[in-house]
Amino acid sequence: MNRTVGVAAALATVGLVAGACGSDDSSDSSTTVTESAAAATSAEDDAADDTYKDGEYSATGNYVSPGGPQQVGVTVTLSNNVITALSLDTSQTKGTSKEFQGKFASGIDALVIGKSIDEIDVDKVAGSSLTSTGFDDAIDQIKTQARA
Repeated sequence: MNRTVGVAAALATVGLVAGACGSDDSSDSSTTVTESAAAATSAEDDAADDTYKDGEYSATGNYVSPGGPQQVGVTVTLSNNVITALSLDTSQTKGTSKEFQGKFASGIDALVIGKSIDEIDVDKVAGSSLTSTGFDDAIDQIKTQARA
């Protein structure tokens, strides 16, 4: 019986030590999670701190289509970081790309007017996916121009 009590006491001691080690590991783990969450919150705060000067800005976005390099001109008016007006210049485009830019132009206003410039990320508009690459390129240039 004494041997059984001794074994039980030894196992209990091992359990306490293992529990303490596990506890240390989990606190390190939650510290890492907390630090990661703090870093993510900081990054979100930085994005939220982006302030753009009100005004009208223009840029030319570039992209490549099956017909070769293409461009789309983008002009936006910003007010309190919100796009209040938009116009596109598709005059430099020819062939099939001109047709797709026309489709893009017919549907883009509804996706960006009234939205924060930081919230927009155009993927595909009215069947035109390549023009959106040029549009996003131009928006990135405009953000750089408009930073306060």
